[in-house]
Amino acid sequence: MFGKWLAILALILSFSFLTLGSTEALAAAHSGGGHGKPGPASTGGLRLIVLNSTDGVAHWGQQVTFTVSTTATTEPHVSLRCSQNGVLVYASQTGYFAGYLWPWTQVMTLSSVAWTGGSADCVATLYYFSGADVVSVSTLTFSAYP
Repeated sequence: MFGKWLAILALILSFSFLTLGSTEALAAAHSGGGHGKPGPASTGGLRLIVLNSTDGVAHWGQQVTFTVSTTATTEPHVSLRCSQNGVLVYASQTGYFAGYLWPWTQVMTLSSVAWTGGSADCVATLYYFSGADVVSVSTLTFSAYP
């Protein structure tokens, strides 16, 4: 059990570093190793919740979270990646289950050192860990406006 939490902590810290602007490391972290396997069909859903928008859509600098539902696991996670003109400018991930140790990370602010303004194309992925594999359940795309 301790090893699982240590691995999750290492993953979170790695992605936190990546959120600060290291797109090369992010690309390397997602290659090979059986990661990113597709999950079973129709096992989950992901819905964007925009927290502080006046017009109901996501904008740069605003906060978002997600409503997650899945029958594939009891410990679902969401990864959010946003790009401007094909360049990754934001990456974050968090757990969406009762025992998750960092529940405050479930609220994501759409900005970073690399994303200082403007619109971006975002992809949220609902996933879970199965041993050493990361299994994708579903994805949701949205635009974040300036």
